[in-house]
Amino acid sequence: MTVRILLADDQPLVRSGLRVLMADHPGLEVVGEAADGLEAVRLTGELRPDVVVMDIRMPGMDGIEATRRITSGPTTARVLVLTTFDEDEHVYGALRAGASGFAVKDMALDDILAAVRVVAAGDALLAPGVTRRLIADFAAERSGPDASRRPPAAVETAVEGITEREREVLTLVGRGRSNAEIAQDLFITVATAKSHVSRLLTKLGARDRVQLVITAYEAGLVSPSG
Repeated sequence: MTVRILLADDQPLVRSGLRVLMADHPGLEVVGEAADGLEAVRLTGELRPDVVVMDIRMPGMDGIEATRRITSGPTTARVLVLTTFDEDEHVYGALRAGASGFAVKDMALDDILAAVRVVAAGDALLAPGVTRRLIADFAAERSGPDASRRPPAAVETAVEGITEREREVLTLVGRGRSNAEIAQDLFITVATAKSHVSRLLTKLGARDRVQLVITAYEAGLVSPSG
């Protein structure tokens, strides 16, 4: 299947360069370009891309707000944030807004293209280090005197409805394990691991692995220390 891509970046040279490079790779098609966040939201609705490659710092509406509007709307498009900045505040802002991946522009081209394919396939591009920091960040937000030690009722009920094997998989996803690593840890095939993750996404109503990580933390299956 061809992955339909929308490029959102305020620098024409960046958009042009990505378009040319992606054109040389079968299975990838750039269907549109946006120069700011507002245009990215509009074109996503019109063009229905599979993946929006989104810059963060753009004039007017920035990439984080555009990501929030895209992922909260009726579209099934997934967002891969591609920026020159990799500070934690941007990682967390993008993930909270609903992005399925985060990459920086100085990555090798093959890595950027691989990230596009990963996000298009319904996975999330989260390195274990980012996953640990994400969990720690949520833990810090909920560690105040009024924070409940019990998971929200909806999360508790949803997790009760999964099998013991799915609980093991959810725990490993929460620790930042890839499908291949989950397969190795549980002595199952990668295809079986992927199937378990897909069922978890459906059962827990999660958009992608980012939300599974958050659910695993909220349910008490993982902690900031891993």
